[in-house]
Amino acid sequence: MSTPIAVSRHLVVSEREWIAARRELLADEKELTRHQERIAAARRELPWVKIEKAYLFETPNGTVSLADLFDGRSQLIVKHNMLNPKHDVCVGCSIEMDHIEGTLAHLPHRDVTFVAISRAPVEQIQAAKRRMGWSATWVSSFHNDFNYDFHASFKLEDIAQGRALYNYNPLSFPIEDLSGFSVFYKDEHGGIYLTYASFGRGQENIITTYVMLDMTPKGRDETASGNMTEWARPKDRYGADGYVDEIGQFIATDDCCRSA
Repeated sequence: MSTPIAVSRHLVVSEREWIAARRELLADEKELTRHQERIAAARRELPWVKIEKAYLFETPNGTVSLADLFDGRSQLIVKHNMLNPKHDVCVGCSIEMDHIEGTLAHLPHRDVTFVAISRAPVEQIQAAKRRMGWSATWVSSFHNDFNYDFHASFKLEDIAQGRALYNYNPLSFPIEDLSGFSVFYKDEHGGIYLTYASFGRGQENIITTYVMLDMTPKGRDETASGNMTEWARPKDRYGADGYVDEIGQFIATDDCCRSA
């Protein structure tokens, strides 16, 4: 549990004392940076899994294959977006997509394509894109098992029988979709491989809002670290009356959002 900082009672010192304390913290920060570099290197050394199953996705321009999603590049990052036929955009996926938008002009120059994939029908996806102002490629797996196979979507009977895994552990909470990332590589012969996947708080490092909050005196100011549902909203819902439910959905308590 994180403890909100009582900024009014915080220690105040001279600049000389502050620099000494800051240098001490800097040593720890540099070690964290080096450790993150070691983790990134280990991530690249993970073994791969060859993808043998064929997947077809629906887009506004017709059906495409998993190979097509690479768009001529060798590396593909997939965001498993929780939008599904029953639910609107969730808080967590919404804030992640907001941050990803800023990377889209840069990733292709490093041989990387980004795609979001949801179980929602393509028409629902397009409506969400327009409402949120997102430009990222976002396709529908409504007619295939892609998000199930890569452990971001779950059948309730599998959860009940202990067969559903999320973040590499059994999932007990009855939810049909959760957030995640899967990374793929396509070789010169067209073979496709799963190289990495991340779920839960493993995705926090792309949320630069958290990085910036972590630099401030109050920090994230959450009662439990990573519980953004306490404060975060889809960007068009800030100021609207409502709350976030147990599956990350913003629930309006008035008529502000029901027609959107």
